[in-house]
Amino acid sequence: MSELLFFNEECDIPSFFNEERVKQWLQAVADDYSFQLGTISFIFCNDDYILDVNRKYLNHDYYTDVITFDYSERKILSGDVFISLDTVHSNALEFNTTYEDELHRVVVHSVLHLIGFKDKSDADAKEMRQNENHCLELLKMI
Repeated sequence: MSELLFFNEECDIPSFFNEERVKQWLQAVADDYSFQLGTISFIFCNDDYILDVNRKYLNHDYYTDVITFDYSERKILSGDVFISLDTVHSNALEFNTTYEDELHRVVVHSVLHLIGFKDKSDADAKEMRQNENHCLELLKMI
């Protein structure tokens, strides 16, 4: 049984964010990669909140757009995903895209991590970007 949950900490979820559409989309993404959705909690927050998570749980002292804690087992995707809306917004400006498109990219980026894709090396980052683009095309069909 899948359960996609959306929470907010110290910020408001953007009005354009359609939870039902995102749930349908992520189900399509999981299906496309032959995985099942388990329980994934998306926690939207601000920069200070994600910095605190990064320091507390990962011993990293820097801001980031997303932190994914992977609890997946076998082919069932589960995890906690922290997304800094501040950083997503600033990245949208930097990459000359819309806030909505950048948020969707970060959401699916986290799910691709749960599937097993990495992004630390240049080759892995390129593969991740290709998969993000593929998944964003799936969103257009929802």
